[in-house]
Amino acid sequence: MSNKGIILYIEDDPNNRNLVRRVLESEGYSLVEAPSAVQAMDYLETNLPNLILMDINMPEMDGYSLTAKIKAIPRYNKIPVVAITANVMRGDREKSLEAGCDGYIQKPIDIDILAQQVERFLRSSNA
Repeated sequence: MSNKGIILYIEDDPNNRNLVRRVLESEGYSLVEAPSAVQAMDYLETNLPNLILMDINMPEMDGYSLTAKIKAIPRYNKIPVVAITANVMRGDREKSLEAGCDGYIQKPIDIDILAQQVERFLRSSNA
């Protein structure tokens, strides 16, 4: 199966990382996992993924802050960042977009549509 793109998944929960890896790799994507903001920034120093999936609720730096940090660096600001979060209260989607996220996927992740959601974000970033 051909590689459809490299996705950086920034998520501190190993169960979520495992689920998303299984779903997306079975669809032909390469998934790079970063369990922390520090590891994500280390990866980005030498790599440019096609898409970043960003957990919002992480311990040392939340996804809003990390997204803003990534988007402030010109080399990275064209990489689409999609928030993946259980924060589904009124205003949470808007907060993600204000931080620089290009999209929003709710947890619990619907494994039946995750690959289609990722494909849509990748297509819109290449338009």
